Amino acid sequence: MRPANLRDLLFWSVIAVISSGFISQFVAAQEIAYPPYQQGFDSDAASVQSILDDYEAYRLAHRPSEAARLQGRLPRTWRDLSPEKRAQEFAQAQSLLARTTALGSRHTIDTAILESLLTSVVAANAFDPDRVPFTGDFGFYSEATFVIGRARIRSQADADDLIARIDAIPAWFDQHIANMRRGMATGVVAHVDPTATMVQQVREQVVEDPQDSVLFRPFEDLPDSISPGDAVRIRTEAASATIRAVNAYRRLLAFMEREYVPAARIVPGIVSLPGGRDQYRALVIQHTTRPDLTPEKVHEIGQAEVARIRAQMEQVIAETDFEGTFSEFLEFLRTDQQFYPPTPNALMAEAAVLAKKLDATLPRFFGKLPRLPYGISPVPADIAPGYTTGRYVGGDAAIGRSGTYLVNTYRLDQRPLYQLPALTAHEAVPGHHLQIALAQELEDVPEFRRSYYATAFGEGWGLYAERLAGEAGIYDTPYKKFGALSYEMWRACRLVADTGLHWYGWTRDEAESCFRENSALSELNIKTEVTRYIGWPGQALGYKIGEITIGDLRAEAELALGEQFDLRDFHDLVLSEGAIPLTLLENRVRNWIEDEREEIGETSSHTAP
Repeated sequence: MRPANLRDLLFWSVIAVISSGFISQFVAAQEIAYPPYQQGFDSDAASVQSILDDYEAYRLAHRPSEAARLQGRLPRTWRDLSPEKRAQEFAQAQSLLARTTALGSRHTIDTAILESLLTSVVAANAFDPDRVPFTGDFGFYSEATFVIGRARIRSQADADDLIARIDAIPAWFDQHIANMRRGMATGVVAHVDPTATMVQQVREQVVEDPQDSVLFRPFEDLPDSISPGDAVRIRTEAASATIRAVNAYRRLLAFMEREYVPAARIVPGIVSLPGGRDQYRALVIQHTTRPDLTPEKVHEIGQAEVARIRAQMEQVIAETDFEGTFSEFLEFLRTDQQFYPPTPNALMAEAAVLAKKLDATLPRFFGKLPRLPYGISPVPADIAPGYTTGRYVGGDAAIGRSGTYLVNTYRLDQRPLYQLPALTAHEAVPGHHLQIALAQELEDVPEFRRSYYATAFGEGWGLYAERLAGEAGIYDTPYKKFGALSYEMWRACRLVADTGLHWYGWTRDEAESCFRENSALSELNIKTEVTRYIGWPGQALGYKIGEITIGDLRAEAELALGEQFDLRDFHDLVLSEGAIPLTLLENRVRNWIEDEREEIGETSSHTAP
């Protein structure tokens, strides 16, 4: 799973969070038809540019991290989640959306993407998402440790900014607690399982010595440009700020254990909430960016994909000469020690080797590659127990930070090596790093375009990248082939399980059964993932829907262009505008096909006897 960076991960997490008070305009607002666009369209350019300029000002006003980044410094504060500030933010988003929608046929690609983005923001804010500010997989409490733990201090000013941000944690947590109490008062609370994961992660941050806290980590190795005297002051102030932040974690933990956990809901799906079915119908459209999809249709697609992939898995099993049933083969994969790394270092080393092999295949599939490199790191230990198996975090060339492919080394008996090639292709290259780094390097586009992340596009590309790894020969044993198919089955089962939970009212056991019966996913991964789907309804649908859309467009182009089809040109086209809604992607690819056919026709006419 890969957001463009942590800012966007949290932003889209908030959008997807469960709440009631749903209004019918959410559905209506989502059912938008994206008009044809022209990147260089000049008509009413002043109006278009004023909308883009005002959106950039809006974005910077409400995202202190982004504002600080553009100023070349570290942020000192967190996003203001007070009801007054959020009401102001919501009203501004509504106004911007109305102005953008009014452009109609005068849309550029920038404003078409902006309309999709603002539609989601307005719809989400309409049902007060701040009441449940975590998904189980992630939340504000882990955002704090994650972004501060990764911060790089390059100067005394950086150190002072970071101390100020640590000192702002208690007030920020108080805002979240107030919002969660409002959720409790209105009957909008998280399910018990994501809540339990959240409590476990918060408890990890309660330490006695501030120097044992992740928050203090950036101050351990200060640059030589800071004098010894200033270093002493900085570390003293950082330790004091960390103590205050750790006490905020203590208060948060006490609130969760005494008040929130007893109030957490028992039924996993949002179908149990007032207006839950309408809300989920809208979330399906939001996360797939496909207005034509309904929960029923998604469920049917998932069932068909499960059957198709299962047949391919049976064929691969035959290649291994394994004697036994399908379920016995899964048990063999889940329990035989030959498939599991003996140490965290062994897992990280294997991931590194795979990443380099994949790097070497890229010129076969792409004409344009990103300049920004990426590295590989283990998931931080404090969040690893409830964290997904791997994730990509975007880098930033402006501050000298590469992209990062995170690998979870917690519970090695649940991290099979036969699935690592597909995971690496998805999170690193040709998946998230390639797509996101290219988007960050876009030129002559509004700043928001470089960090915009559409789940169905980004995650669809990540899953499509797993297919490309197979075409590149990375799955060089039957077990690796099965591991890749198991990962694809994982995403197909998401369509079945997510709609099952939130539309058909399934129990957790019913949702888990698809993964357990059809994939080689470990028991820990199955439980961790289903907890994520419970806490983040609809988000998991984007992967398979996006991958199917990209694959179908490739097949359409191959059929239309025949021998003239160039796979590198196709991939460069798909990635050339960064993340975009799937309807816009279909528009772009089909226009490209027509242009290519016209060029082929002209060439043929010029060479005819």
